[in-house]
Amino acid sequence: MEKNKPKTKKSNVREWVESFIIAAIIATIVRTLIFQNYRIPTSSMVPILKPGDRIFATRLTYGPKIPIINKRIPGFGKPQRGDVVVFVPPHEVKVHWFKRKQFIKRLVGLPGDKVLIKNGDIYINGELITDPRIKNVTYYNLGEFARAGREAIVPENKYFFLGDNSRNSVDSRYWGFADKEWIVAKALFIWLPFSRIQKIN
Repeated sequence: MEKNKPKTKKSNVREWVESFIIAAIIATIVRTLIFQNYRIPTSSMVPILKPGDRIFATRLTYGPKIPIINKRIPGFGKPQRGDVVVFVPPHEVKVHWFKRKQFIKRLVGLPGDKVLIKNGDIYINGELITDPRIKNVTYYNLGEFARAGREAIVPENKYFFLGDNSRNSVDSRYWGFADKEWIVAKALFIWLPFSRIQKIN
């Protein structure tokens, strides 16, 4: 009877390569369909998000989009007013995918809404928004879509996003409406730095 032959160097390399490929596939699936890690680059969402914060966002809430076939798997819910959302703004949609930037802002206007910024407050369809996530921010009449006295009417399948740090945010006031198809994920919590670990509301 033959004795078990010791593993060759070639078989060890093969095992390592296979393990690496499997790990890469799992990581890609998780990143594409479930969670994604982001680093906050600007101050547009201060105080809730600060430059350098690391956050986790989930794609499951709104439904993950499969890149190759460009189809979306149904999620657990729809984007809601007040959500902090990762999305691709209209001017970035035209950019090649490897250069395309994703934004993170607060969802304020839903399809069909009439959004008005007046005296620092948000009015939707003529009614003052009292949700503290929105009400506790002072908004400014800046940009083409938020001029004083002008209502921004959100088209079907579009959304209107604003930064919590209104004076220093480039958002829907400037570039208009983000398409439903380019909603990416819902922000969940800050995980770095450790001193700022918290749920994102």
